[in-house]
Amino acid sequence: MLPPPRVQAGDAPIRSTDNDAAVARLSAVQKQYLTDPYIKYLVPRAHLLPPRPPLINIGTYVRTAAIDTLVDQWLQLAGKSEQKCQIVSLGSGSDTRFWRIAAGSLGDYLQTYVEIDFPEITTKKAMAIRKSKELSAGLGDPTQVSLAQGGTTLHSSRYHLLSADLRLPPSETLEHMLASTAEGQQAPLLDPSLPTLILFECVLAYMAPSSSSRLLEWFVNFSRRGSNGVLGCIVYEMFCLNDSFGRVMVNNLKERGISLPGAEPYPTVESLPKRFLQTGFSAGIGLTLKEIRRAYIDPTELERISKLELLDETEELDLVLDHYAISWGLFLGSPDLGSNWGNWGLTQKID
Repeated sequence: MLPPPRVQAGDAPIRSTDNDAAVARLSAVQKQYLTDPYIKYLVPRAHLLPPRPPLINIGTYVRTAAIDTLVDQWLQLAGKSEQKCQIVSLGSGSDTRFWRIAAGSLGDYLQTYVEIDFPEITTKKAMAIRKSKELSAGLGDPTQVSLAQGGTTLHSSRYHLLSADLRLPPSETLEHMLASTAEGQQAPLLDPSLPTLILFECVLAYMAPSSSSRLLEWFVNFSRRGSNGVLGCIVYEMFCLNDSFGRVMVNNLKERGISLPGAEPYPTVESLPKRFLQTGFSAGIGLTLKEIRRAYIDPTELERISKLELLDETEELDLVLDHYAISWGLFLGSPDLGSNWGNWGLTQKID
């Protein structure tokens, strides 16, 4: 008989989910669902890892396509309003979004990009960045790149990698790191007068609802400090865990020592936008990955990815995609801002 799976102590099980996501993204890139020349530098022994099943590759594609669209729109709307914007990725893990933006056509609209995660995660990422010529080059002037806090943080001209426990009160963490002038800095990392976009990719489900609400409220209040502040938030997460499929998902994670307290208040996709409205946002919308794949992905892209791999069971794919969702919320400091920023969101491609 095989021994039971070893449950890691403390936050190690949650941190291990970052590797799951990075390997899944690497697989989707290897199978040509996605283009990302940077992810291989953040996955140890990337060339030796086998690809993931088609079901995971397709799910990774749908998630990425939707979030990419929302982020690109945010950058475009900032440019349209003749502003630069700032992006904060919380629980960022091995994400490569900063490098993809910086190398793309919308990079000029980005003022500041901040990533925050556990110190164990940021230390590994900082080391990977320093070891990779490609990642280091994306940071710009090497004389402006520095490590701090024992190697757990990294700063460059517009990219900042910071370590923190997001479950702690933001007044004890984010206020100091993002909104105050630290030693050696001329100004705070974030400017409340600039459009700010915050990202949570599979983060809030692992946190107590009270902790995630504090985070969202802090960012809303921060944006209120600026004249005509604009704040956007994108959340990707699992939800609807009270049916048979959801219970299997929960039990599988429990065997790894992982719980999902943040998913419990959201049994339906209609309930997801409530987290925004309850924390001061002006509006919120939620869609399942199943809905996004069916109606919000360009038909030519759907046709392209359908030819990459043979998928035996579309019913199983729909079942999985129906338990993951992307929701986005918007806070506007003035109603007048709605004429521009009110257009932010996914648009249906298929009737």
